[in-house]
Amino acid sequence: MRKTTRKAWALAAGVTSIALVATACSSSDDPGEGDETADGGNITLTVATFNEFGYTDEMFDRYEAEHPGVTIEQKVAATSNEARENLNTRLAAGSGTADIEAIEVDWLPELLQYPDYFEDLSSPEVEGRWLDWKVQQATTADGKLIGYGTDIGPEGIAYRADLFQAAGLPADREAVAELFGGESATWEKFFEVGKTYTSATGKPFFDSAAAIYQGMVNQEEAAYEDPDSGDVIALENPRVKEMYEQVTTAAVGDNLSAHFEQWQPDWQNAFQNDGFAVMLAPGWMLGVIAGNAAGVTGWDLADVFPGGAGNWGGSFLTVPSQGANVEAAKELAAWLTAPEQQIEAFQNKGTFPSQVEALESDEIKSATNEFFNNAPVGEILANRAQGVVVPFKGPQYFTVQDAINNAITQVDVNGADAAAEWATFEGVVQGLG
Repeated sequence: MRKTTRKAWALAAGVTSIALVATACSSSDDPGEGDETADGGNITLTVATFNEFGYTDEMFDRYEAEHPGVTIEQKVAATSNEARENLNTRLAAGSGTADIEAIEVDWLPELLQYPDYFEDLSSPEVEGRWLDWKVQQATTADGKLIGYGTDIGPEGIAYRADLFQAAGLPADREAVAELFGGESATWEKFFEVGKTYTSATGKPFFDSAAAIYQGMVNQEEAAYEDPDSGDVIALENPRVKEMYEQVTTAAVGDNLSAHFEQWQPDWQNAFQNDGFAVMLAPGWMLGVIAGNAAGVTGWDLADVFPGGAGNWGGSFLTVPSQGANVEAAKELAAWLTAPEQQIEAFQNKGTFPSQVEALESDEIKSATNEFFNNAPVGEILANRAQGVVVPFKGPQYFTVQDAINNAITQVDVNGADAAAEWATFEGVVQGLG
């Protein structure tokens, strides 16, 4: 029997990147030999994801009914970082990957350095399926496509209308959008509204400083690496330190933060006790909020974002070459990223499609979300996707982002000195050469 497992796979301590070892990219001489098994073709396909992809047992049951002999098991890591460590460990070992592995865009560039670990998913049948920039993100310099696009992450502002109202602020989503500046919204205005809210209530405004920084850095075309040379420029780029200082000052100096680290139990519990009033919300976050805030009323989604458009996250489905069922896995990956399934995943968890046909569908354009006060989430996220900057993310992007995220978390959650944590971040970046 297939079942979905929320528990992350066991991790290998200290694994941060793929070890270039002599293990073959396949666990057998013929990586596809497992597609026809001795018992007449009965196979189990494992799908490793993280957070919320919107894939349900009902979807997999339907696929199994249409493909006799196939059983699907989904393994869900709690966070993107855990999924990355799981995958890197197994790629380095030469065995143990899932048949389909989900990859988040921030660590995809690391894996593009090792395309031989993954099947080429290029096919005339899927040409033109996704937004062009989504395809480019998963394509090697010589044209190998290692990932099928799942979602993209255009962002609005999720907020508690009841808490805004209690603070004397507008609560209607159109008025809230104007409160933050509408089309001219800035991060300065966002923090200004936060000061007004905190002054009126004595309560935190946003959930996590690191999450706010994530929204800011995703608007930078090349924050950490030079697109031409590939050199790490994080310490030479003045915007990086400016954003760091702006978000840590707002979080701690102005005490606008609830001082949580996202995905941790105290953050999850805070949804149930009015722990904060706003969150930056890409589509995939809507399902996370609704799950953690089950039974809580007042959440809404405003069609506005500081600094203009922003995209947080977005993932891909890959097929590791070491798998025993690569052809069947390719077929399932293609099915999961077809328009019908992308629409269904959005309806399940808010994961906004990257698939062109899905984006143009009436199901997306007219979609509302009952939990978010029946907000027209399809229209809002489509609006928020307009003008998104696609940042350059090279092989060192994840390492630099992880280091600055750790620094911000130390300041915000643990009360560390901001200057000292910046110095620690500098040391990490300098160590990259």
